[in-house]
Amino acid sequence: MRSTAVMYLVTFYGLSYAVPASMTAVNESSVKEISWTSWKQMKNNSDVILDTLQMIRKAGYPAEAHVITTEDGYILTLHRIPGGNGSLPVLLQHGLLCTSTDWVILGKGKALAYLLADQGYDVWLGNFRGNTYSRAHISLSPSDLKFWNFSFHEIGMYDLPAMITFITNMRSQPLHTYIGHSMGTTTFYIMASERPEIARMVEMMISFAPAVFISHMKSPFKYIYPFWKIYQIFMRDFFHDEFLPQGNFLRFLSKYGCDQNFIEKEICALLIFAICGYDPEQFDYNLLPVILNHDPAGASAKTILHYIQEYQSGKFRQYDYGREENLLIYNSPEPPDYDLANITVPIALFYGPGDWLVNIADVKKLYSLLPKVVDLYEVPWPKFSHSDFIWAKDALKLVYKRTLKLMKKRNPNNITSMN
Repeated sequence: MRSTAVMYLVTFYGLSYAVPASMTAVNESSVKEISWTSWKQMKNNSDVILDTLQMIRKAGYPAEAHVITTEDGYILTLHRIPGGNGSLPVLLQHGLLCTSTDWVILGKGKALAYLLADQGYDVWLGNFRGNTYSRAHISLSPSDLKFWNFSFHEIGMYDLPAMITFITNMRSQPLHTYIGHSMGTTTFYIMASERPEIARMVEMMISFAPAVFISHMKSPFKYIYPFWKIYQIFMRDFFHDEFLPQGNFLRFLSKYGCDQNFIEKEICALLIFAICGYDPEQFDYNLLPVILNHDPAGASAKTILHYIQEYQSGKFRQYDYGREENLLIYNSPEPPDYDLANITVPIALFYGPGDWLVNIADVKKLYSLLPKVVDLYEVPWPKFSHSDFIWAKDALKLVYKRTLKLMKKRNPNNITSMN
């Protein structure tokens, strides 16, 4: 039984590293063909090898990087497309295993970061601790186990407050809008419920695929739960408590394994669909090399386990260390719930009918507990998935136009629902 469970975890962990069968054996001529195709791919889309700042500048926008430090010592990178005089600051925050790059991958005229910049906003793109752009600490190295001893709780308690405080101090004004996707929403709700003094610096929050309650998820991600103890051992022994960092193998796969023909692209895309939801009509297969060159970008194994706990318990609460440690840490055998009723920030909830991670039932549960929801929006596409919020071909029409309209209509003194 133990060996079976370990093999299951190896298979799950390997989903994002799987190599198409056609790549297992190649002759010299096929290698030359692959190299030539890859060279043409990079020539046609240099985003495959560019970082976030380079992609932004290539698209014709100014770009800045700002380095900040959290209260618990993590060093984070904020990317920025600066606005003009009088521009309103907005912060876009990525989901699990992602980076600031996800907000620009769709390209000029389509990606949300560029659309906001075109509307005159001062656009900030955050990077959570542990990802490609935020792998530093004042005293710890990523090779230290202590570096990875965090979940989305610490991210909500320390990373977001550091980002929001930095932006609002630099601009001497509140954050006009916070837009989060997936874990970018989880962490905001933690921050807003536990640190209201920071939440008061935000005038409105827009949630894409709010990952708060996840007990109705359909994704195979949920099948880790029965093996969570083995998962802990597996991640500690083999991956030093770091989950899916960006690395050379993924870059090789992005260049040579997912851009040769439609069949291979489809196989690679199926790995994403298997987790996020199946929506091939909205997925641009030509973006696969770019996506895989930036995502997954790393997270802590503890963050994954915290989500597994949320799935099992059906609650939105702090990390469960087990009865004995909970008594020491929380003075209670069970971890405390995050009090969503404490949140006074006006919030818009966007969800997709085809999202396998964030189910409609869980979004509506969240809706019922938040004091000030200004918009509850079901994306009008039946297969719209978890990843579609950042990569869908029609994200502008299906999601971003409504987002821009909601932001434009926002009046801090009189926000009304668009329903």
